[in-house]
Amino acid sequence: MAARFRVVDAGRLSGRENIALDSALIEARLAGEIGDTLRFITFEPCALIGRHQDLAQELNLEACRERGVQTVRRMSGGGAIFMDEGQLGWALVCDRRVLGTATLPDVTEKICTAIAAGISKLGVDARFRPRNDIEIEGRKVSGTGGFFDGNILIFQGTVILDIDPAAMMAVLNVPQAKLEKRQLADAGARVTSLKAELGEMPSLEAVKAALLEGLAEVLDIEAVPEELSEREKQLAKEAFDEEIGREEFVAEICDPAREAGVFAGQNAARNLTAYLRVDGQQDNRIREVLFVGDVFVTPTRALLDLESQLRWAQLADVPAKVEAFFADPAISMLGLTPADFSDAIADAAP
Repeated sequence: MAARFRVVDAGRLSGRENIALDSALIEARLAGEIGDTLRFITFEPCALIGRHQDLAQELNLEACRERGVQTVRRMSGGGAIFMDEGQLGWALVCDRRVLGTATLPDVTEKICTAIAAGISKLGVDARFRPRNDIEIEGRKVSGTGGFFDGNILIFQGTVILDIDPAAMMAVLNVPQAKLEKRQLADAGARVTSLKAELGEMPSLEAVKAALLEGLAEVLDIEAVPEELSEREKQLAKEAFDEEIGREEFVAEICDPAREAGVFAGQNAARNLTAYLRVDGQQDNRIREVLFVGDVFVTPTRALLDLESQLRWAQLADVPAKVEAFFADPAISMLGLTPADFSDAIADAAP
């Protein structure tokens, strides 16, 4: 029997309002106050960074201010993205057991395959590309990411209907090394849009219907339209007022290297940075460590727990401690290994 998913759409909101509503859906689902849910999301212009990213490194903050682009920190990992009326967002908030998969990589592949099937119904050939993208002939049309909170999954993504390359390039700081790796002149060359692929702009309703069809076929779900409950609206307001909407939360990680006595190092793939303070007569003990980057680690507080466990550890003991930490089956990563964390610390060590 197909699993029942309620389908909700709150209309166009600011970036921070949308993330606060995500938080509300998770809290309500954890409490059993709502059922499994699919939400469609539309944004006012905003630049969103991942939960573990450096605000100043990822975004051109001056350009964001000049263009009236709101800066937003997501609850999920991943990289920085620019959102406006040309993108459609979607989010699944559900019991992970409904999907029959245990790990974040498996969940990612299954959901991305469903979304790709839906996009393809519009007349293009969309395919999942690990670790978390959906492409049309090698160009990204959708990015995704998610995490677990106990048995509850939140998995989000976007579909690019149309794109403003000038705005995207103005507000996002895309590393030159990332462009060179893909032999691209700029970040705009890496992405495409449904408008470009189809020769005309599809309607939001047509895209939503196609996505629902793909999700129903691949995930075996039954979509039932519903309205947001008053409880969800209340929880969203609380999340916005207390955390998501506050500048302190958005700037929680912002240029940590500016502080005296902080060393920085990266893993070999250069997608994870460790900021390190050391102590001891030979600077061989970790006083404090902060991991930053385009990373997906679940549960959401896993990196905070790892940082806490490494405090006051001898540098020589780091690899063993990191391996032991990630041996916990409740912790799942996408595109990283325990060695990446150890290597970043080793690279940062004085």
